[in-house]
Amino acid sequence: MPLTKYRFRTAWTIAAPAPAVFETLVDIAGYPDWWPDVRAVSGVDDETAELSCRATLPFTLTLCMTRVEQDKSEGRLGVSLTGDLEGTLAGRLSEHVHGTRVEIAQRVVANKRLLRALSPVAHPVFRANHAAMMRRGQRGLRSLLT
Repeated sequence: MPLTKYRFRTAWTIAAPAPAVFETLVDIAGYPDWWPDVRAVSGVDDETAELSCRATLPFTLTLCMTRVEQDKSEGRLGVSLTGDLEGTLAGRLSEHVHGTRVEIAQRVVANKRLLRALSPVAHPVFRANHAAMMRRGQRGLRSLLT
């Protein structure tokens, strides 16, 4: 796999009922209220939103998310991503003994010039940056819903 392509898998356990977790995750406009790395959301309509994200590293990613799946009864959601990263993000929610399990799978290609230039040497650092962002997202969602 070329070093400008990334696959991420993350699993969160949230001590809240699946419907509440699902509604929070599909409310993209509300992400900055609980996810500190999502700095701004704009252009929100029924299907799309533009997000500005900045994790630990000193650069901002701008992403356009377009909803491709939202099935509350099956606990599935998905978006396509364009902008500084291009690809897909799919989520699956399921009941768990401790609340709700959220499984997130992402496949993206780095489009931002800085990421493309540095990926051959900084690939592990970018992966660690993503992991830190996802941990903060989990903590924020837990804090909001529990």
